[in-house]
Amino acid sequence: MKRIAVLTSGGDSPGMNAAIRAVVRTALYYNLEPVGVMKGFEGLMDGEYFDMDRASVGGIIHRGGTVLRTARSDRFRTADGQRKAMEEIQKHGVDALAVIGGDGSFRGAEALGKMGLPVVGIPGTIDNDIAGTDVTIGYDTAVNTALSAVQKLRDTASSHDRLFIVEVMGRDAGFLALEVAVSTGAEYVVVPEIRLDIAKMCEQLHYSRKRGKTHSLIILAEGVMSALELKNQLQDTGGYDARVTVLGYIQRGGSPTSFDTILASRMGSFAVEALLEGRSGVMVGSVCGQMTLCPLEAAWKSPKNLNPEMLALVEKLGV
Repeated sequence: MKRIAVLTSGGDSPGMNAAIRAVVRTALYYNLEPVGVMKGFEGLMDGEYFDMDRASVGGIIHRGGTVLRTARSDRFRTADGQRKAMEEIQKHGVDALAVIGGDGSFRGAEALGKMGLPVVGIPGTIDNDIAGTDVTIGYDTAVNTALSAVQKLRDTASSHDRLFIVEVMGRDAGFLALEVAVSTGAEYVVVPEIRLDIAKMCEQLHYSRKRGKTHSLIILAEGVMSALELKNQLQDTGGYDARVTVLGYIQRGGSPTSFDTILASRMGSFAVEALLEGRSGVMVGSVCGQMTLCPLEAAWKSPKNLNPEMLALVEKLGV
């Protein structure tokens, strides 16, 4: 093995640059030739490859986003697209590939692995919805970004005796919403994994008001419904007039936290060493603080459940 390529795919997440840096510098440490691929699988098919060195990744460890840029690719999902990618990979003398992204990116990596290319996945997504790892790159930063915003909203909610609904990202998973709810002291959390009982929520709001609570905060995962929809349901069912804030893509930006920077650095380095050991079709994970490997397909086939203790905390401490 001589040339190891690295790409980022799907949604960006803080810490991706730290992972790229770790892949490149670990490859150089082992006298390998690191290769960057621009724009994810699109660049893989279009021949957007370039040789990387230490200077290529200098000064990027603290930056959000991804210097390799990223894109979603319907074209790569086709057999023709995958054949085209393999042609370009062979043309550029790439012997192995590290893919930084989420489960969709890992499906693409698995397809290349089945065509004979050694591949390793590095989980990068703010959603934290990938099984096989306790935490994904970018999740901690997104939680802290949302925490900062919600703390400011909490100030104005208490000043004006208001009910606020804050919609956070997370796609079809409630990990981000749940951690933000606990860390902000929110009264309620709405996540895709648990059916919403709007009548019960109105009863709880009524109970809170009865005992003198004048303001409340609801954290809503985007995968359930929009914040405006929840606002309308609360109005129709209980007569509650809520203020709505959608945090949106601000959660995907910004410099990574120390936790995400270290996690990304460890994962990127571990991925290169796994390839050197002859491993392929696997994903790097962090389980109980230790670097591990599991099959790529675990990212979308194995369930990843919310922590029931955290769910209980919202109920115990919020109302």
